[in-house]
Amino acid sequence: MLTTTSTEYDEARLGFQRRDPHRPQVIFQVTSAAEIEEAVRYAIDHDLKLAVQAAGHGLTAGIDGGVLIATSGFNGVTVDAERKTAWIEAGATWRAVIAATAPHGLAPLSGSSPAVGAISYTLGGGLGLMARRYGYAADHVRRIEVVTPDGVRRNAEDDPDLFWALRGGGGNFGVVTGIEVELFDVPTLYGGSLYFDLAEHPSVPEAWRAWTATVPEEVTSAIAILPIPDLPQVPEQVRGKYVAQVQLAILGDRGAELIEPLRAIGTPAIDTVGELPYAESGAIFAEPDHPDSYSSRNVLLSSLDPDALATLPKLAGPGAAGMCIIGIRHLGGALERDPELPNAIGHRDAAYSLTVLTPRQADATPLHRRVLEPWRAEVVGLSLNFSVGNLTADEVAEAYDPGDHKRLTDLRRRYDPSRRLWANHQL
Repeated sequence: MLTTTSTEYDEARLGFQRRDPHRPQVIFQVTSAAEIEEAVRYAIDHDLKLAVQAAGHGLTAGIDGGVLIATSGFNGVTVDAERKTAWIEAGATWRAVIAATAPHGLAPLSGSSPAVGAISYTLGGGLGLMARRYGYAADHVRRIEVVTPDGVRRNAEDDPDLFWALRGGGGNFGVVTGIEVELFDVPTLYGGSLYFDLAEHPSVPEAWRAWTATVPEEVTSAIAILPIPDLPQVPEQVRGKYVAQVQLAILGDRGAELIEPLRAIGTPAIDTVGELPYAESGAIFAEPDHPDSYSSRNVLLSSLDPDALATLPKLAGPGAAGMCIIGIRHLGGALERDPELPNAIGHRDAAYSLTVLTPRQADATPLHRRVLEPWRAEVVGLSLNFSVGNLTADEVAEAYDPGDHKRLTDLRRRYDPSRRLWANHQL
């Protein structure tokens, strides 16, 4: 157990997101489920709040005082190739899971960044590289082991309410020690990114929007619109330019044929698209993998309005009050369909996800609201996994269908009546 005077305290409390780090009274650096139980019982015995430092991106607001469970040392992955499943321990990242599954020709429903914590991503739903073909990661969870706020370790699947709530309800119901997920026969993908200079090819966002209306479920894609810094370490082709990065992950053998309309736009500044092992799938989005501070806001959309799309260069471009990185993901396909075992994920009817992210700026909320204002008519809700910053209770409710939100809040009161858990987004 570490305290504020311990030499390792700062390193243990800091995660990937540095905007508002945890400031706990004590830290448990756990390496087993039994040690997680011990930490939860310590919080109960001392009447302290309890938070989890998971691997990955998504901290919203750090705990001040209380107990922090740091999971990075509890990160094993066990693959059952015959059953096509993986057991993932609390602190494992998708990079660790992919490394364990790839030798078997199997792939998990991992996200765009392999640096993200597999469990926190999945508890929030999990929108991955094969989402339109297979759905959300939470749709394919078979087992969950969790220490509930009363200090008891449970198999969540033995309690249908708890199992339902954990898959999509985030970290509001206990400290998950491990999950079992389904794997898929996907040794390779056809994917990568096309980077276009928007000064030369301003039609790229609209061309991508029109193209998404034509593609089969085997195609999962996104577009990032961002200013590239004018720095020596940046590839010269895009250095200092305002860029549209079309991100592609395609299953099957028709990838080259399916993206012909995108190649017809013109010659990209950088083209990384081709056949690649799933083990290298992090190269598709090529997201930064170093710790940083940032905030983001997300909306889920019923459609992608061309007029609203045309406002982004002005509202979020290089002339904006702060740096804006726009990420739009194509939804639909299997994401629309209910899983075999229902879960708490909301707004399956959404057609697109739009996120605006700003690094380092103290409070980018006013800027983000301006950027998202033209989309108001298409908004059906939001995704908590892509929302980093303090949300109001009403905003958290927008992530769920109304009946599901009430059920989740009722279950939160049942499992954590003292509200001991400090979740990223409180129900």
